Amino acid sequence: MGRVLAVIIWILTLASVALFVSKKWWFPPAISAHAAALDRQFMITIVVVGLAFAAAQIGLGWMVWKYRDTVSGRATYTHGSNRLEVVWTVVTAVVFIALAVMGQSVWASLHLHGAPPGSYQVRVVAQQFSWNFHYAGKDNVFGRTDPKLIDDSSLNYVGLDDTDPNAKDDSVVPTLAIPVNRPVELILMSKDVTHSFWVPQLRFKQDLVPGMAIHVHFTATKTGKYELACAELCGMNHYKMKSYMLVLPENEFNELAALPQEKFQARKDELLNKYQLPQY
Repeated sequence: MGRVLAVIIWILTLASVALFVSKKWWFPPAISAHAAALDRQFMITIVVVGLAFAAAQIGLGWMVWKYRDTVSGRATYTHGSNRLEVVWTVVTAVVFIALAVMGQSVWASLHLHGAPPGSYQVRVVAQQFSWNFHYAGKDNVFGRTDPKLIDDSSLNYVGLDDTDPNAKDDSVVPTLAIPVNRPVELILMSKDVTHSFWVPQLRFKQDLVPGMAIHVHFTATKTGKYELACAELCGMNHYKMKSYMLVLPENEFNELAALPQEKFQARKDELLNKYQLPQY
């Protein structure tokens, strides 16, 4: 029975490693400037953890095989080696702390530094169970908003003050549209519970926390239409909280951003039909 168990352990280990090596189920192609560094760090981590996992499971199988139960076999107690335990604990700590430090550089560049000058700003207001993207319009100045003015029945999802002159050309739509190869700064807010902004191709995910305006930035490098989802369980209809992100050529985006609300919405729908989701 011990040999059978050892073989099962080795087969499961080999199958687990093969799933990652084959990359049959893997990330979609990346479309952001920071993605290459993030993917590289992820691969280093997977290789290190994979080697440790495979070595541990192969060793476990060998121990089960060698010390399987026999008619004459007897169990014996051994305290082990304190020196060996210290060595493998220190080695493990050094390896995993080093991985954590290496991974912090990419994370810090996105979260601990301000957006580059000239970044295009979009306010993102999440609510159960939809996304609202607030664009400043042709004047590049956001109109005043007030939580007291929020009224979903009148489609004022972000509390935009119509009496503010800067609000006259603002647009609020359920689709994120951004320019390609230009830094974009998102100002993330939530009206109710914690949500999470996630576009897999961006290699970017960030929670939206009630009462906070969280500034994040990235640069998309490939035009197209991509799925945008909430990656935080936010209620019964969480699965319905999805939208799209359009990454547009500069001229196409500038034309869209200069349009008033009604024309912005119509043109946005045309662009959604024009671009197709990636096929995997």
